[in-house]
Amino acid sequence: MWKDLRYLKLKISFPFETILEPSLSPRLHSLSFSLIITKNKKKQMVSSNERGSLVHSKRLSSVGPGRFSGHDIVYEPSGMDLATKLHYLRMIYYFPSQAFEGLTTRKIKEPMFTWFNHYNVTAGRFRRSESGRPIIKCNDCGVRMIEAQCEKTLDEWLEMKDSDSALERLLFSEQIIGPELSFSPLVYLQYTKFKCGGMAVGLSWAHVLGDAFSAAEFMNNLGRILAGKEPKISTQPKAKTQTIESPKQLIEDPLAVQQIGPVEDNWITVNNCKLETFSFHVTLDRLTKLSDKNGTEIPPFESLSAMIWKIIAKIRYDHEPKIVTICRKDATKKEVGTLSNNSQVVSVVEVDFSIGKASHGELAAMLKNQAKDERKKIEDAMERAKGLADFVLYGANLTFVDLEEAKFYEFEYSGINPVSASCMIDGVGDNGAVFVLPGPKTGGARIVTVVLPEQEVEEFKSELKEWLA
Repeated sequence: MWKDLRYLKLKISFPFETILEPSLSPRLHSLSFSLIITKNKKKQMVSSNERGSLVHSKRLSSVGPGRFSGHDIVYEPSGMDLATKLHYLRMIYYFPSQAFEGLTTRKIKEPMFTWFNHYNVTAGRFRRSESGRPIIKCNDCGVRMIEAQCEKTLDEWLEMKDSDSALERLLFSEQIIGPELSFSPLVYLQYTKFKCGGMAVGLSWAHVLGDAFSAAEFMNNLGRILAGKEPKISTQPKAKTQTIESPKQLIEDPLAVQQIGPVEDNWITVNNCKLETFSFHVTLDRLTKLSDKNGTEIPPFESLSAMIWKIIAKIRYDHEPKIVTICRKDATKKEVGTLSNNSQVVSVVEVDFSIGKASHGELAAMLKNQAKDERKKIEDAMERAKGLADFVLYGANLTFVDLEEAKFYEFEYSGINPVSASCMIDGVGDNGAVFVLPGPKTGGARIVTVVLPEQEVEEFKSELKEWLA
């Protein structure tokens, strides 16, 4: 089916053997493969035996605030925070050797003590209040730090992971929260050194702490502290709970989330089908051509999302996704560096017509102009459940996530920015999700990561080929 596409690299990777780490938590796995439209280069295939030895010599330690946070300090996550507790952000920053030249483990850790003075919540552990609502005890238990070695050079790795996106899971911890809340770190950092001296900095971040924009600024502030600058952190608003007393007839359940469970203290999404992940790069030229097909100027995120919405509607012809969820940066939020799940808008678009018969431009316009903010409804639903409900956000509906405004490339080590960065979210529900990220270089390219049920992926790729021709 794909033999006529001139420049194509495709590799399918099956679940790989776990690398054990000291934790009581299970690990997340998925079948992944990557689709990259690029120049015709020699493929670098990775055998299962080689995969197990690619990243090795792991050493674990903990790091936390340099000063004592105090006794009985508790942070109460908001309803919106708790609505994301089954999701986990996984981010990777790739740096050249110059960024870490001469830096020992001690020198890497030293600025972190100051860093976590500003983010002591991330070094805490979950407990439950008397009512059962999850809270974070700021007990300075620390985040887990992992040091590892890789026998490939940075350039070799970047080419390999383009053919096999599952390789990136070797560069961050896949731990979740639970089943023992009090022993589960909320944040993991993994520093993987390549043979050439380059470094991959992997962040595993419990989404309950904050969205992708918060996590990106969390890392950017480490870079500022490394440079001897003051971190950019607005006054951290205290998360508050609220009592909902609306009459029953005025209560409207949110469309953006799906209630599941209960999962109790094992914070993980359980899927009814196997999901697969693949990524593709879209150049500015291709984006322009996609908009030109409609004779109108369409923003990249809406253009790509409308295209994918139509493709998936064709695949699911007997149950088209008439409701989609959109997550994107809230332009009205001016806070910087705070922990929050309110710096992104969670909204829905609902239609009552055939997606397949609608034009690309019509769907793009609806995504841009007719999205309805669901955050208040989600907050209210969680508070009605006293903070005890278990929700799936990403993949409850087909979900489009705009990460173009996440400042991944502002993170610096020794004044050097990453040559590449990636971000994915674990815990996606059965309806799938699409993540649109900025490309690694200037020029307007986008990286699109798609998570779908495995039985839909082959047809999706075939349709995608036609759209991007």
